[in-house]
Amino acid sequence: MQDQLQDLWRVAQGTWDSGVLPSENIILRARSTLITTLPNVGSSLEFVKNHLLHDIVPAFNGGSISPNYYGFITGGVTPAALFADNIVSAYDQNVQVHIGNHSIVTDVEYQALGLLTDLFNLERAQWQNGTFTTGATGSNIIGLACGREFVLQKAAERKGSQLSSVGEHGLFEVLQGLGLSGVQVLSTMPHSSLVKAAGVLGIGRANVRNICLADDPLQFDMTQLEKELARTDKVSIVAISCGEVNTGRFATSGMEQLAQIRQLCDRYGAWIHADGAFGIFARVLEDGEEFSMIKKGCDGIELVDSITGDAHKLLNVPYDCGFFLSRHLDLATHVFKNANAAYLSGGATDGPSIPSPLNIGMENSRRFRALPVYANLLRYGRQGYRDIVKRQVHLARAIYEWIFDHPAYIALPEANSKADLVDQTFMVVLFCAKDDALNQNLPAKINETSRMYVSGTSWQGRPATRIAISNWRVDVERDLELVSSVLAQVAQQ
Repeated sequence: MQDQLQDLWRVAQGTWDSGVLPSENIILRARSTLITTLPNVGSSLEFVKNHLLHDIVPAFNGGSISPNYYGFITGGVTPAALFADNIVSAYDQNVQVHIGNHSIVTDVEYQALGLLTDLFNLERAQWQNGTFTTGATGSNIIGLACGREFVLQKAAERKGSQLSSVGEHGLFEVLQGLGLSGVQVLSTMPHSSLVKAAGVLGIGRANVRNICLADDPLQFDMTQLEKELARTDKVSIVAISCGEVNTGRFATSGMEQLAQIRQLCDRYGAWIHADGAFGIFARVLEDGEEFSMIKKGCDGIELVDSITGDAHKLLNVPYDCGFFLSRHLDLATHVFKNANAAYLSGGATDGPSIPSPLNIGMENSRRFRALPVYANLLRYGRQGYRDIVKRQVHLARAIYEWIFDHPAYIALPEANSKADLVDQTFMVVLFCAKDDALNQNLPAKINETSRMYVSGTSWQGRPATRIAISNWRVDVERDLELVSSVLAQVAQQ
């Protein structure tokens, strides 16, 4: 296994050195080598290894292995996580049922969840409940499903009805029995995966409502929020964007606002779900003036009912890996209980009382995603992750300062001063070109250099470009020099 890891690492480094994106010729060559007809007789292992490593792998992009891939928030794969992930593949454990005398894998997952709560400064007694998922979509489906169960239970209590469990009776029957027209999700600039989750769960994409201030699309309009929560024809889940995807900014501004939202939700029987994505990692940073603005965006997150995040983002473990944490473990069991399969019940164990993962999440068959997480948390610890996140923030802020001062670009969202812009910057940089013609093709022009990769997006109806910094390899001085030189070059074209 060690030799194979070294081969993979050498090829990965070679791919990075050749550019963040493979050239068109490399992609065409790789495509031409693909086997299109199933052979009657299999090939040798040596042939398969060479084909994968030397024909196919060079045509991958550098999303994980390059520090200058700034498109999707991909993070990267650390050596510790890579090693652990290869163990996962070699031993192929199915983490589904907790049987303490059968395998330790569920114990590892349970402890990995505990280490995550430590990293995010959450109380283990409340938050060491949850599961690892495929990513944001899977985690948000679980979060909204638990929220749906909770708010309908609260509605049933108010009406004195025994018909409350969607997991048992189905959404249509419960809504009809309670005289409700539906469930709504109240949010501000929610991630697309949250909207997708609402569609999958029968809540409906159209019932994800944007409850924002007229002059700030991310901050909650508290008056409108209470009006929606008070509706008698619908029940509500409040979804808080803890790190909005375009700007990296936060939907709340401190403990006081979270406490106010908590009070309203308690009054009207609503569930609070925090889409932590990457923003929850702001809680890793130390207290102090430098990071005070972004840390306020995570203040009070311990008051919510469920938290989701992507480990394959800033935790820098391989795809696919997300996490779901909740203060209400029993609700997940109501929704996801694996019925009519007695052979999947856990056996007696002398260890901690750990629920079988198949009863608290969507999957019965599950990859051992927790092991790379466990390995990385041991490898870096709180201080190591603090250093990684600080470097990412410092690079984002340095790029914003350069863009703010450059005559060809506009830093977004527009701010009164450079200081205001920098103070609110976490690890995403949003900007556009002043020249409309250049702005229409700005992401493509940047990516054509193959020295870095950015994503195109929009802001307030105008095309924009986004730099998302998430890789553990960040070097502020080196990467700022590269980014600024590419942007200066493109501005002169």
